[in-house]
Amino acid sequence: MRLAEPFYQLPVLFDIERLQAEVAALPAEAWGSHPDKLSGNSAARLISAGGAETDSVHGQMLATPWLAAMPYARQVLAGFGVVWSRSRLMRLAPGARVPEHADINYHWHTRVRLHIPIHTRPQVRFHCDGQSVHMAAGEAWIFDNWRRHHVVNGSDADRIHLVADTTGTAAFWRFACDRPPPRAQWRVMPWNPDAAPRLLTESDQRFPIMPAAEVQWLIDDLRAELTTAVDTSDARLRMSRFDLLLESFVQDWRQLCALHGVGGRARSDFVRLAEAVRQAAAPLAAGLVMRTNNAGALLVLEKRVLQHLVVADEARA
Repeated sequence: MRLAEPFYQLPVLFDIERLQAEVAALPAEAWGSHPDKLSGNSAARLISAGGAETDSVHGQMLATPWLAAMPYARQVLAGFGVVWSRSRLMRLAPGARVPEHADINYHWHTRVRLHIPIHTRPQVRFHCDGQSVHMAAGEAWIFDNWRRHHVVNGSDADRIHLVADTTGTAAFWRFACDRPPPRAQWRVMPWNPDAAPRLLTESDQRFPIMPAAEVQWLIDDLRAELTTAVDTSDARLRMSRFDLLLESFVQDWRQLCALHGVGGRARSDFVRLAEAVRQAAAPLAAGLVMRTNNAGALLVLEKRVLQHLVVADEARA
């Protein structure tokens, strides 16, 4: 999700000793490798599709057995009053890093990632769009992951953050982005052994066919960010043609939705249109990038839109 600033620190603090104790109690089998197999990166799944050992961002999100064994972590998440998507403990080994990247996938168009550091040292630095912060243990942060960012663990100990994805309520966004009060007035969330809060988790958000209004929204956002990596007459011409292709695609998709609806009928017609746009875009997109993060326009089109237009029957079973 695009934010006005690279980083926001939320005015709330947590019982870090309790969180650390719950993390320490997890068995070794709770931890698995990073989905992208990044060296020195591992994770324990807390909320996942079906509560299973999966990193999918699609499906009914449920607490895993590991989160069930962490009652204070559940209180922390429930205390924000938002609906949570995929959420994990993310561990970064001593000297390891998360390479620079921007999160361009469809999942991130409407979601932000909350970070709550549990184990960290001052040598752990989070970099985003030229700015750098140390997120201290027991704090809460969000950042603009559409911008390019990376993390470096320059310490000799593991860094472990609780990271949780949400679209956020209006109250959450006011709490996160308004000018914070003095730190002495920040909310503190204590451990309550008698509390049993309700944890809100995402249902499966996908339609069999993406509605035309959402396609319009995604494409309009892409077109607004479109620019040339190098300003030449040829690049400007290709950008103009690429932009027209996207506009035409939205018009044709809207007509198919008007004819067939979004329940999955005539799926093959939608697939053919998506494939035609994919093929037509490829020769036009060279040297076209996103203004904010320099991500390739074709890659963004593919990952943020085309891969998610049509959901196969078996994916919804």
